[in-house]
Amino acid sequence: MAKDDYFVIVYRILTYLYACFKQGERPDVALFGSDALGINNGYWGNVMESLLPEGYIKGITVLPHMGEGFGIKILDLRITQKGIEFLQDNSQMAKVKEFLKTFKETVPGF
Repeated sequence: MAKDDYFVIVYRILTYLYACFKQGERPDVALFGSDALGINNGYWGNVMESLLPEGYIKGITVLPHMGEGFGIKILDLRITQKGIEFLQDNSQMAKVKEFLKTFKETVPGF
């Protein structure tokens, strides 16, 4: 497992959003965006886009661009109950949690 694996990125994003949810704070994209996670913007956009139809997050819109790519517009980004359950109950997320303990990088910005 590497720090830029899909499930590692998903875990870090959802963990950050859950921490914001519990603290009643609005997420700051500077703390969970591509730069904060050390990945390219296209990869980050793909990850965010994949979390939406799964029902793990809400409050973003995927904007198509002319030609290649797309954009992500953050309106009122929040983790959903389904996202919290995925974070806590999924076996892959448990593996990522153990992996990240060694790097102390679980929650960006916290």
